[in-house]
Amino acid sequence: MNLLATPTFLKTHWDNSFDLKNHLQGFLNLEKEVLENALITSQEELAQLGKNDFDWEKATQFYRDKVGDLHLFELAAWHLNSSDYIRDTLRLISDNVRGKVLDFGGGIGTHSIAAALSPEVEQVIYCDINPRNLDFVQYRINQLGLTDKVTCCSTVNKIEFFDTIICFDVLEHLSDPSQQLLLFKKMLAPQGKLIINWYFFKGFNQEYPFHIDDTDIVEHFFKTLQHDFLEVFHPYFITSRCYRKMQ
Repeated sequence: MNLLATPTFLKTHWDNSFDLKNHLQGFLNLEKEVLENALITSQEELAQLGKNDFDWEKATQFYRDKVGDLHLFELAAWHLNSSDYIRDTLRLISDNVRGKVLDFGGGIGTHSIAAALSPEVEQVIYCDINPRNLDFVQYRINQLGLTDKVTCCSTVNKIEFFDTIICFDVLEHLSDPSQQLLLFKKMLAPQGKLIINWYFFKGFNQEYPFHIDDTDIVEHFFKTLQHDFLEVFHPYFITSRCYRKMQ
């Protein structure tokens, strides 16, 4: 059991992933049994979809047009089944999030919601290319009364500046993750923080066919990261990392 202190502003939503199951059930108008079954089968179904239909040349179309509700179920299952990990991720966010925040590739909105609840945050821009994710997160934001702090969009202004940039489980889906790092650097305020993770691995049984694992691309990514960013230590046993721009 994780005994670390819970940030005060997260306490009312801590035990149910910000009411995630109820939000899914209400948004999709599903019976509880149907929802539970979809959560169980989603990872295998999404992997099969990736093996059959994924093409790096059409990656944006795949995420935007083909994954649909299946991605909602797959992400929700991960968040609900990995509560300790998610809680430490939210602790990392709460420790570092400030001012104007970008949640890039925000998925089902968990990290945007956590950021918006922080008294240190003025505005959150949730950005995702999947229209179902966008609609679902807008629904969640409405349900939680956070419409004054969160804006949902499918694209972001690349000349806009942010005090905090969050990017989880996205970089491994990009054909050039190093380029995305450099864009983040341009968009990050001088004293801003970048909170990210990555998973450049297709899985032991190819369960993640839409993850990039090319050795040269991954090596270039780490060289870029080490050249342009300095890691900020955090005490949590999670894959996510926090960085500031190299001065």
